[in-house]
Order: sequence, then C-alpha cells, then structure tokens
Amino acid sequence: MSVPADPIYTVEAGKAIKILAAKLKEDEKFAAPEWFGTVKGGPANERLPDSADQWFDRVASIFRTIAIRGPIGTQRMRNKYGGRQEHTRGRAHHKKAGGKAIRLAMQKLQSAGFVKNEPKGRVVTAAGRAFISKALGTKKEQ
Repeated sequence: MSVPADPIYTVEAGKAIKILAAKLKEDEKFAAPEWFGTVKGGPANERLPDSADQWFDRVASIFRTIAIRGPIGTQRMRNKYGGRQEHTRGRAHHKKAGGKAIRLAMQKLQSAGFVKNEPKGRVVTAAGRAFISKALGTKKEQ
C-alpha cells in the first residue's frame, strides 16, 4: 500500500496559493488589516496592491512557505519577499521587504492554531497540515 504524497509538494505553487487564499478568506480571523491597501508589498514594487485579495494571497503564500521551509522566521521571510531596488546612480541591490505585514500574517496563522512558534522559527502544526491537506486534497482538476 503506497502512501499518497503530501499535496503541499504535489500541487503547483500558484494553484495552491489561490486555493489556500480562498479558504482563508472564508475565515473571519484572517481579515485584512485596514492599512494593508495603503502600503507596497515590497521595495521592488512601484505601486500599491491592485487586487482586493492581495492580503489573502500573501497569507497563503506565507503559510505554504512555512509548511515547506519551516522552521522559518520573519527575517528570512523579509528576504524572500524583498526584491531588487533600483537606484538613480550606481547599481541596484537586493532590499528586504517590510516585516509588519509578514509578522502580522504569521501571528494570525499562529492564533488560528495552524502555526506554532519554536526557538528557530515558526513551524506548521498538525492542525495546519490537516487544513492544507483538506484544502488542496487530491481533486481531479489539479
């Protein structure tokens, strides 16, 4: 008897994030903060988020990243969501993203019981793995 593969690894990243974002949007614990639409997503972005669901996409992406790379902390996530900052003079360099949105998303995941804090960073709990498996599942359209 073979054990089915974990859907977090088998479902394509973009599809997994959209599915998880839709499931998280249904839960009122993950409501977007009112300031989120007024700040950029990272230093490489020139404009504010144009999608109303950008917050849920970011939370789902953070949740997926913790599930795959955990234990992981805010600083490594800031590095992941950072980007190339252009300069008027001289070369462009990588710059970290702001940590407030990332930290708040991690705290909301932790208060929902999907993530727990350990000394080396946050890891997904059994409830979080069950949520991911149930949301992604092994459906025919994936």
